[in-house]
Amino acid sequence: MAAHIGHRLRKGATSGVVVAAAVAALAASQAPEVVPPPTDNTGGDRAIGAGETTPPSGDGSATGDSPYFTELPPLNTPNKPGASTNLPVITGPAEAGIPASVLAAYKRAEQSIRSTNAGCNLPWQLLAGIGKVESGQARGGRVDANGTTLSPILGPVLNGVGFADISDTDDGAYDGDKVHDRAVGPMQFIPSTWATWGQDANSDGKKDPNNIYDAAQAAGLYLCANDRNLALKADLDRAILSYNRSTEYLNLVMSWVTYYQRGTHQIPDGTGVLPVDRSDDPGRGNLPTGPFSPAPTTPAPTPGTSTPTPKPTPSKTRPGTVTPPTVPTKPPVTPPVVTPAGKVTRLSIVANGKLTTTTGSDFTGAPRVAALDATGAPVAGVAVRFEIAGTTDSRFAGGTTSVTVTTSSSGLATAPALRAGDRTGTFTVRATVVGRALAADFAATVTERLADTLARVGEEALTAVTGADFAQKIQVKATDKGALAPGVRVTAMIVTSKTDPQESAEGPYFKQGDKVVRTVTLTTGVDGLLTLDAGTLFAGDKAGPFFLRLTTPGGGSVFVDLTVTAPATPEPTPEPTPSATGSPEATPSPTA
Repeated sequence: MAAHIGHRLRKGATSGVVVAAAVAALAASQAPEVVPPPTDNTGGDRAIGAGETTPPSGDGSATGDSPYFTELPPLNTPNKPGASTNLPVITGPAEAGIPASVLAAYKRAEQSIRSTNAGCNLPWQLLAGIGKVESGQARGGRVDANGTTLSPILGPVLNGVGFADISDTDDGAYDGDKVHDRAVGPMQFIPSTWATWGQDANSDGKKDPNNIYDAAQAAGLYLCANDRNLALKADLDRAILSYNRSTEYLNLVMSWVTYYQRGTHQIPDGTGVLPVDRSDDPGRGNLPTGPFSPAPTTPAPTPGTSTPTPKPTPSKTRPGTVTPPTVPTKPPVTPPVVTPAGKVTRLSIVANGKLTTTTGSDFTGAPRVAALDATGAPVAGVAVRFEIAGTTDSRFAGGTTSVTVTTSSSGLATAPALRAGDRTGTFTVRATVVGRALAADFAATVTERLADTLARVGEEALTAVTGADFAQKIQVKATDKGALAPGVRVTAMIVTSKTDPQESAEGPYFKQGDKVVRTVTLTTGVDGLLTLDAGTLFAGDKAGPFFLRLTTPGGGSVFVDLTVTAPATPEPTPEPTPSATGSPEATPSPTA
């Protein structure tokens, strides 16, 4: 499927050997060079290959815009003329038999994909039909115990000679060629496509296109792309045409699918029947470098004359072969680019799904998500927006309510530190893929800071005269479980009884603007201390004993004694006593 060269079957006089080589090489070139599915299907299915400038529309390009060559010898045609539609299940290495490991890989891929994408309705027979056409079921099941082919299955070098010109994309890692790419493995992926769709279905720690389990899983996911439902004929056709845009290829694959749906059986690995003229036959290479001669044309007859019927010339080619026409080549083009966001199918919460803290504090941990594709693999370079939703004064670092983070190479995005304000309650932190409807929600809760103990610092008596203020400083220390408790809300209230601590209607008071109040809410400092400076508390007009009651969430409580006294009354000056003469009697002077 790496290139699409022709779709008309022609007959001519070219020798059978050259024709076989040409057809086999062209068939092998049909590897799935695709880009990942787009985020939606508004533009149709986007999946085809090198040398294309425009992906198929989904409804168009059903016949393909590039030719494709293959042959259908009688023995390789499941729908034989006059054959029964109820084919028996037979034993031995016959065409209906599928090697054990290969059949197991197809069925495992079907089961796996149905468990995660039931709406695709992928049948394993579709994988078997493509596997038959692409590699003869991994060269007749020549695989080891792990499902890896005994030798690599390689298509022809895609160097522009009879094929598309695709420069190397894998540094030869899969195809051994550091100059050009080649289709690889039993499902014939080219390296650039395998880099996107490759799977590790047999859990051996590597994604190997020459492993039938890995390749079958990757092919299944590829066919299910763009939300296709393969139970619908239109979607099924699109899926096969996305593997190779050729009506001959579509018909060939569907004939094998129908064949396998009528009945098949398991045969031992390595005993399968190999198809004729396939590029994955050992020793098969590129087309000859010389040009092919197109079939001769017959001049149009002159009006009024008849065209003589040529005598048939006996064919020297074996039955079932075809003569290819001149093979056009296409310049390399850059395939459509799917953004990282377009690959994501879900956001998964990795850590801190429930965020908690107390007022004025940082939340323990930050929201973190993983961007995953349809196979569960992480997607790097995805823009993820974290946004605070709900009634709260909590903010991200910098005082913002939203921030955008790009996923790392491991597909992770972590929000910056989140800090609570003074408001308690719950709210949501929502993570979304920018430009997509995918989201993950984190529940956040802010509670009050606690202090289980309050203690007065210092023992100085607190006294004031009515009408004045308390000239002494009042200080208390808040702790919680023995640790200093900063930022704790403290309620201060003037009461007249420790046993029935109700707010007093008279006596000492605080001022809030011009208003007299006897209950205020304060907050401990960073050192856990609460300080009422001199002049903060006023004595009021009533003398007597009072108490300042201080309480905190968490159970902290302390009473501070307050004493208010009346002003001292000055002693009166005695009046002088009158003398007998009516004048004040003078006080005699002391004598010597």
